Amino acid sequence: MRIKGGRAFYGEAIGIMLNSTTYPLIPGNVGNASTYDFPVRIVNVPDLPTDWWCDARGPDATRLAKVIETARKLEAEGVRAITTGCGFYAIFQREVAEAVRIPVFTSPLLMVPMVHRMLGAKGRVGILTAGAKNLGQRHFEAVGIDPDVIPLGIVGLEDYDEFRRVILEESKVEADIDAMEAEVVDAAKKLLRLYPDTEAFVFECSDLPPFSKAVQEATGLPVFDFVTMIRWVYTAVVQKRYSGFM
Repeated sequence: MRIKGGRAFYGEAIGIMLNSTTYPLIPGNVGNASTYDFPVRIVNVPDLPTDWWCDARGPDATRLAKVIETARKLEAEGVRAITTGCGFYAIFQREVAEAVRIPVFTSPLLMVPMVHRMLGAKGRVGILTAGAKNLGQRHFEAVGIDPDVIPLGIVGLEDYDEFRRVILEESKVEADIDAMEAEVVDAAKKLLRLYPDTEAFVFECSDLPPFSKAVQEATGLPVFDFVTMIRWVYTAVVQKRYSGFM
């Protein structure tokens, strides 16, 4: 066996590009390394604030260039696949994937067509998002979602007090996790009231996976989130050898 060197870091198969945030990233959050049972490489995209997806500039060409630059740096450092810390990066999926030679999976929204087919194309996919008002056609087109074919139910967390103040406004340094969990569960129940034919949830936001279990217990439905996707891709790029045949 021969192994090529020339890099400073090894063993971190998944590279994670984060916004610049100040609020606490609790276990289960995409940006908390303890979330994973495998090594990950977490970096910040320069000059990309938490609210880049809903501020006046939005996903402009300068910000896209920063994302591509960060992805290429991660690739050069040896990661085998690249994800992000915000589901609204979906809008950059094509451009970033074309800029590197390794898999890029910018957003859990990529799972929506798969989940739709898993449901036998009969049920609605419920999307919980950080900002329903900002999630639109450009994001859907970038990840292969046709709302005319895939029925969606979308509810945002932007009107929930604790989530808004901690995550969106970053006006609180400390987060009341119990309060935030109750808000996420309430949002999921609200979605089911609005769209009773919902058969599964996909969580757009990287701050929601800590509450996936609570939503599943409250609704009885499958929950697909950022961490679901990252674990799935990890097993694809770091396959294991099987032994012990009977």
